[in-house]
Amino acid sequence: MKYNFYKIVSLLIVHLSISSLLFAQRTIPLYKGEIPNSIEGSVIDKSNADSSVWHRISTPALSIYLPKQLQRKRSAVIICAGGGYAGLNIKREGYNVAEAFNKEGVAAFVLRYRLPDDKTNNNKSIAPLQDAQQAIKMVRDSAAKWNIDADKIGIMGFSAGGHLASSAGTHYTNITIPNPTNTSLRPDFMLLVYPVISFTNTIGHIGSRDNLIEKSPTTANINYFSSELHVNKQTPPTFLVHSGDDKVVLVANSIKFYEALNKNNVSADLHIYSKGGHGFGATPTFEEWFGRCLHWMKSNKWMSNK
Repeated sequence: MKYNFYKIVSLLIVHLSISSLLFAQRTIPLYKGEIPNSIEGSVIDKSNADSSVWHRISTPALSIYLPKQLQRKRSAVIICAGGGYAGLNIKREGYNVAEAFNKEGVAAFVLRYRLPDDKTNNNKSIAPLQDAQQAIKMVRDSAAKWNIDADKIGIMGFSAGGHLASSAGTHYTNITIPNPTNTSLRPDFMLLVYPVISFTNTIGHIGSRDNLIEKSPTTANINYFSSELHVNKQTPPTFLVHSGDDKVVLVANSIKFYEALNKNNVSADLHIYSKGGHGFGATPTFEEWFGRCLHWMKSNKWMSNK
């Protein structure tokens, strides 16, 4: 009798250990082998002490957050934190958001994308987009393994991460990575939070533009990286949220993108708060704007009720 009791306890401990491993967050390299567009032998990765903010990234990675309720296929969101393409506020605009999605039964993937640097990339301007496309490919290719609905994979971006997310949603036909299986690189939906959209002189965030392309960019490069100019009828449905008093990234970025979506009959929500500044400090609260985001996802069937 004693043997059976200890055997049962041992099996229970093993089961719990395996379960915790299954549902624990883990980080994996974004590429299995060579990183495309990377200069060989140049590795520059630097973060603060607790890795909540990254200052340099040359080896991209994907942090996986899977909800514990795996009895049915779930939707997924790939999250791109902001930082003006000079840094990555990956905890506040990445890990914390992924955990919130998990509580709602949504799988989340935090993308640690390359920060543009001539020392580590042959073409720094395209490196972040390559990583966003690779993240979409990886999640879609692994959908069965992670119990994800391959037709409900969205991308989310904050500030400059919003620029990256919108670029992924408007340039998905311009494939910048090896894709021998022709996996669809189109996000099924986009969630853009106080996003940089435009690189134009009138409303663009010039700091992000300087970091991603160059300080004296050509008109062609400005236009290519201004997402509002590339919206068409196939652009993914989009949720946008911004504050009217944002002095860093003008609310006109979200407005122009919404107008382009609306003109092309693409389903979109735009929420503008009168106060909040850039980054949403005390207001609106996370629960407020994130709740609206969840409502949009549910009403458009990008996620189900728990």
